[in-house]
Amino acid sequence: MPTPSITKIAMDTHKKQHQVAWYHPKTGELQVFTVHNTVKDITKMVKKLSKQAPGPLHFCYEAGVCGFTLQRRIEALGGRCSVIAPSLVPTAKGDRIKTDRRDAKKLLGQFLAGTLTDVYPPSVAQEAARELTRCRQTAQEDLKCSRHRLIKFLTRHGYIYHEGRHWTQKHHQWLLSLAFDQADLREVFDLYYAQVQHDQQRLASLDKRVAALAERAAYREIVGLLRCFKGIETLTAVTLVTELFAFGRFESPRQFMGYLGLVPSEHSSGERRRPGAITKAGNGRLRRLLVESAWHARHRPRVGKVLQSRRQGQPPWAIDLADRAMGRLYRRYWRLMERDKNPNVVVVALARELAGFLWAMVHAYHVHQMNETA
Repeated sequence: MPTPSITKIAMDTHKKQHQVAWYHPKTGELQVFTVHNTVKDITKMVKKLSKQAPGPLHFCYEAGVCGFTLQRRIEALGGRCSVIAPSLVPTAKGDRIKTDRRDAKKLLGQFLAGTLTDVYPPSVAQEAARELTRCRQTAQEDLKCSRHRLIKFLTRHGYIYHEGRHWTQKHHQWLLSLAFDQADLREVFDLYYAQVQHDQQRLASLDKRVAALAERAAYREIVGLLRCFKGIETLTAVTLVTELFAFGRFESPRQFMGYLGLVPSEHSSGERRRPGAITKAGNGRLRRLLVESAWHARHRPRVGKVLQSRRQGQPPWAIDLADRAMGRLYRRYWRLMERDKNPNVVVVALARELAGFLWAMVHAYHVHQMNETA
């Protein structure tokens, strides 16, 4: 018996409804229709297409507002579903007309041609852990905004702090000592300051939640290994693990660097070679964290009390790898600085190398695990 052909279906997804495009197996006619984004309508659509299609169903849609929930719903109904990376979808520069219907048809054609790239799907637990670290980042951004609002309000009315850095204990004492001539100004100040206090407490609470997440069995060992590196504390390590879901899906350090968007772009033709800035493809949140960590490489290699405490109980091979990374990144930083390179460019180059060391650390961990179980 010949194997039934797979029916491919493309969806242009939105918050309330989706455009669905597919070829009818009997008539060969392209059909495009709208389905509402509800469990009932999605279930009805999958069952209807299952009756009309001669074989298994394979859906696809671009990663976006629907996350991975739509994928799980379709696969729970017996279909297969791929989530596509939007940044890697081929686009035509001359195409200036965009509608949901045209997008669904275009995505179907690329799906049939095999030119789309899947996004690695996380499990429900992995996605929930990632949402926790992202919530912590949101709380940090909210605190930054509320602080800025308060400082700008005070600056507009002539209250400027000159005795050091903002948001120290001394600065808070200065804030509480301010006197306002107008009752309305006092009320506005109290509201702004209360918001700052609320955001600080919320951030502190989420820091404790993230620290507790790092102690879970699924993350404890990997987080401990990553914390051996200079410039990588618990928050950065947990964010790396929860955003990537699985380091093992990257076959090489170069592939991992490319996922982070840290590799240089290039526009070369004929005999002319024009390298450019980094691609900035993939996960921008991790790219920012690695660049922040790479700034620590400019300091002389040394193991202080904080780093030494983080390394307690970790295997010698992991500490040795982290020490080699610390020494190499320091030497490379000053070597590039001596060539009058822009410091920001230098740090991005170090972040790229740091990504390679991180991949090597996790790869070595998996190798040691395999040797122990063998």
